[in-house]
Amino acid sequence: QTGPKGKVVHKIYIEAVAAIKKEYYLSIVFDRSKECHMIIASAQGGMDIEELAQSHPDAIIKIAVNPLLGIRDYHIRELAFKLGLDKSDIPLFLELVRNLFKAYEDKDFEMLEINPLAKIDDKDKKGFYALDAKVIIDDLALYRQPDLLQLRDFGEEVGIEVEAKSFGLNYVDLDGDIGCMVNGAGLAMATMDTIKHQGGKPANFLDVGGGANVDSISKGFEIILHDASVKAIFVNIFGGIVRCDRIALGILKALEHLQVKVPVVVRLAGTNASEALDILKQSQESQIFIVQDLLEAAKLAVTKSKS
Repeated sequence: QTGPKGKVVHKIYIEAVAAIKKEYYLSIVFDRSKECHMIIASAQGGMDIEELAQSHPDAIIKIAVNPLLGIRDYHIRELAFKLGLDKSDIPLFLELVRNLFKAYEDKDFEMLEINPLAKIDDKDKKGFYALDAKVIIDDLALYRQPDLLQLRDFGEEVGIEVEAKSFGLNYVDLDGDIGCMVNGAGLAMATMDTIKHQGGKPANFLDVGGGANVDSISKGFEIILHDASVKAIFVNIFGGIVRCDRIALGILKALEHLQVKVPVVVRLAGTNASEALDILKQSQESQIFIVQDLLEAAKLAVTKSKS
């Protein structure tokens, strides 16, 4: 899950040996296509669920839960029967799934996954235990989850992404060579797709947001250029809330202070776009290439990254 570079291990968690009788898979997610919560389970726990879904799709059990209705015992009983649980296990299983669903809702989880959920039956310990678990938390709900915020471990996060966040920038490091600076997540995704379509590889996802100014744009360049593999930068801005002339001034500030040595392809449209283009043209910066068409701009960025 960490990619080929791996990550430095700072902590080790050691758990007691468990006498496992049976392993299951159990997760709760929100299914956006069906607009409901979905409990996903399998009697074949302890293995990659994606691989299992492809090789044995009939082994995956799905129970839809209406958000307005919430979890009900009949949901859990149906799940228990399909998992083939013994009747004596159902009361414990009911309590387990109720508690998991409560945690999922109360803590604003986007996903709660247990793999394996183990049935243990020995003289010292009996019942169902989450031997390995993973949760994904809704970042936008963290303001109402102070107890979860206290658990944040910055040592497990990418330092440059944390730094970007402190400047109001949404940055994700990727493995390509074309740095991307865009406003809006949708446009950012479309920009990266277009680069890929033209045969290039994005080096990052960087959304400067609607409050971008000269300083944040300059900081965005600094963050992009921390990656030595970046061979070209593609700035693609549609000015709605953000003003394109501020973007242009931010680009020039970055070129001046950071000694940017890679080509910078710029596409600006929207609020004050004509003023912004005049600013860039008057600067006579030889490494700035202004292109109005998205496809052509992406194509040029790919060409420059390979030259």
